[in-house]
Amino acid sequence: MDALPLPPASAEPAACAQWVSALIQHRQTILPKRLGEPGPDDRQLELILQAAAAAPDHGELLPWRFVLIPAAARARLAEVFAAALLERDPAAAQEQVARAREKAFRAPVLMLAIVRMGAPGDDVPPPERVLSAGCAIQNMLLMATALGFGSALTSGKALHAAGLRALFGLADEEQAVCFLSVGTAVRRKPGRQRPDPAQFVSTLP
Repeated sequence: MDALPLPPASAEPAACAQWVSALIQHRQTILPKRLGEPGPDDRQLELILQAAAAAPDHGELLPWRFVLIPAAARARLAEVFAAALLERDPAAAQEQVARAREKAFRAPVLMLAIVRMGAPGDDVPPPERVLSAGCAIQNMLLMATALGFGSALTSGKALHAAGLRALFGLADEEQAVCFLSVGTAVRRKPGRQRPDPAQFVSTLP
């Protein structure tokens, strides 16, 4: 998908709202295996990262961070994925281990989202910190979409592996929550049917 054209600076609020609606509806999960080159250039990546800074952040704690994983570091991540699989399933077949390693090399841009959960009794509890991170991530996904790129969030059991925590230097109160991948969509699936608000909104009687 090409980058969405911006409305003119003089556009009425209704036109701006229509553009924002189109942007949100165009956002689609493109699995990392379907994301190829080219990825965002330095300026585009900066725009994507800057979008995260606009997320709600109660108390301005900045309870989340992102770690970019460049090409030179992908092999180390691949070994962490393989080791995590073998820890869970020592009998895993070589093909399964190879697939686990291969996941580290997908998508031109790959980063890990990390949330600082805080200590018990903190004024800003863990769910609010995770929600702030989710808003930051959604901002990044929307910016990537606006720039014409595909993107995806992925998780998995390896996020809780000791090897992954060590590789990314996670502190005791930090938790890896997901990987974020960005690149050019090589292949897309048909857009899914969005739920109607009536399916998830009710009114307090």
